[in-house]
Amino acid sequence: MSGKLIVIAGPSGVGKGSLIKKLLANKPQFVLSVSATTRMPRNDEIAGKHYYFLSENEFDQKIMSGDFLEWAEFSDHKYGTLKSEVSNILDAGKNVILEIELAGARQIKQAAPEAISIFVMPPNIEQLKQRLESRGSELPEQIANRLKIAEIELSAQNEFDWVLVNDELEASFDQLLKYLESVTE
Repeated sequence: MSGKLIVIAGPSGVGKGSLIKKLLANKPQFVLSVSATTRMPRNDEIAGKHYYFLSENEFDQKIMSGDFLEWAEFSDHKYGTLKSEVSNILDAGKNVILEIELAGARQIKQAAPEAISIFVMPPNIEQLKQRLESRGSELPEQIANRLKIAEIELSAQNEFDWVLVNDELEASFDQLLKYLESVTE
């Protein structure tokens, strides 16, 4: 029996990672697909666990070889989901979580229409700005760029199967868990 493909998307800083981390800690039948990226690792990130960190050239070669299920350029870096990563998890009977941006989610909808898509959004833009600033990992102009992109992404929420407003982590996680249990069992 193979698992389900689940796309979780939403603006940068909305809390997708926090929700997914909690999900993975509580439900072993869900596995996060490790994405590839051309950006440099943040201080706490481990290659192969958080991302596959590739050079521009390595990434481009994988694009040309058709190795990605989806890929997109976001904030001057490329991100992509390796087909081999997803198929290995699905073949093991686990549900694959893809934490991706809007462009990637749209590609997945085209390539795998059966995928379950979830859009995570902030209660408001001001709270999103505060979350991005509290990370301390980006310059003010990078945050401003992410907020511009977020406004575009928020207008696409109706393209997803389900929308979750991540206001309070525990309550949002409970809602996410109930929804996932209803669509994966």
